[in-house]
Amino acid sequence: MALVTLAEAKRQLDIDSTSHDVELQLYVDSLDSVIEGYVGVVEQREITDTITGGGHALSVLHPPLVSVTALSGPVGSGAISYPADTLTLNGTAGTIGRLDGSCFPAGAYTVTYTAGRATVPPTIKLAALILLQHLWRTQYGATRVPVGGADDWSVTDPIPGFGYAVPNRVLQLLEPFKLPPGVA
Repeated sequence: MALVTLAEAKRQLDIDSTSHDVELQLYVDSLDSVIEGYVGVVEQREITDTITGGGHALSVLHPPLVSVTALSGPVGSGAISYPADTLTLNGTAGTIGRLDGSCFPAGAYTVTYTAGRATVPPTIKLAALILLQHLWRTQYGATRVPVGGADDWSVTDPIPGFGYAVPNRVLQLLEPFKLPPGVA
């Protein structure tokens, strides 16, 4: 399921016809990666990654972490399989530890896990819809600029640190859900 459906996008943009559906679908499909780049995986999905680490915790590449299906490593001869019921998880940080408190040997691990959130918070959905509306404005140039000049809807005024694509109101909505420092 998509973060935003084509029907939701059309409602947000007040589009009744099907004449823009193909182009609009491209905009809808682009929302997930932008939003997830800031807040991590939104809708739950299974991911298999090779991660490198060791010590008391391993970090997955796509938090938040819901569950681990399989973990084995270090990759190579003599790899150890770690059953899910022997692991502890810090979902928000996206880290995996051992229930017995032991360390993971250094090396590369193969991990299959479920990432995402149990439900999509309405604030993240709203941020995605506002981002869609902002990006769709590039189709109309200056013809729909608010009276009095530009604000963070302007498709020509940059936002420090984010170029032209993500307006401040979207960033403010995503703020409570952003990834912890050091997690990308």
